[in-house]
Amino acid sequence: MDMNEISKMDSNTLGKKITEAKAQLFNLKFQKHTSGIQKPNDLKVLKKDIARMSTALTLKKKSE
Repeated sequence: MDMNEISKMDSNTLGKKITEAKAQLFNLKFQKHTSGIQKPNDLKVLKKDIARMSTALTLKKKSE
């Protein structure tokens, strides 16, 4: 997800997306330690997406 897509979302949608992404990250970490995952790079990408969404959410809250 790039910053243009994220900046177009409202704060409620961003909050939901962050929650979903954190749950997905937990599941990927669990799979990594139990059975292994096919794409280990997905963890890094997901962490960066969560950071981007959190940053955008913070900026939207400050501007309101």
